[in-house]
Amino acid sequence: MRLLVLLLALLPSTVFAQTPAPATGAPQTDEEKTLYAVGLLLSRSIRDFDVSPAELEVIRRAISDGYAGKPAIDLEEWGPKIQALANARGERLVTKEKAAGAEYLTKAAAAPTAVKTDSGLLYVQTTAGTGASPAATDRVKVQYRGTLIDGTEFDSSYARNEPAEFPLADVIHCWTEGVQRMKVGGKARLVCPSDLAYGDRGNDAIPGGATLVFDIELLDILPAAPRVN
Repeated sequence: MRLLVLLLALLPSTVFAQTPAPATGAPQTDEEKTLYAVGLLLSRSIRDFDVSPAELEVIRRAISDGYAGKPAIDLEEWGPKIQALANARGERLVTKEKAAGAEYLTKAAAAPTAVKTDSGLLYVQTTAGTGASPAATDRVKVQYRGTLIDGTEFDSSYARNEPAEFPLADVIHCWTEGVQRMKVGGKARLVCPSDLAYGDRGNDAIPGGATLVFDIELLDILPAAPRVN
């Protein structure tokens, strides 16, 4: 929300006049691509409003009317109401995400090797390991891929072509608990309810209340990092 307000307030009024966006198709010039990036940032800023297609048209009209200097409402009157709407719509999104996540967990729990723990974590072994299992106090080396329940990838060490190393106690609870069940050389899928992941707040790539899916390969258990005095 703050980003949306700042962008609209700080964007030079001449930027639209200087470089018209392409009517159709992908942006071509550097300026068109930069302006398109502005639109992408704005779209992220209004994600928490959970807008319908019709409501999105209202927002597009407001941008056009504001640029033309012909707003249909008084911003001084209605601007202060934005945060309350954002809060209400954000809560609605979290409720939707949790409901969808619960349904996904129920279906995933039917897998033959699925184990649901007391915390709500769903652990599915995909390849058995033969080495040791880490403790919560250990550092680990892993390859992993993280997705939303619709398959959207938000993080991947495979994509970076570089394994990740970290203390197991310093990651989300789902990982701390789930990776301890693995053995070196093994692979597993962790299905993580939001309260074991990023909670109701989420982050830039993860909606609040989202259930997350991680495919993890445990490569090694590493010596503890030396203490810094």
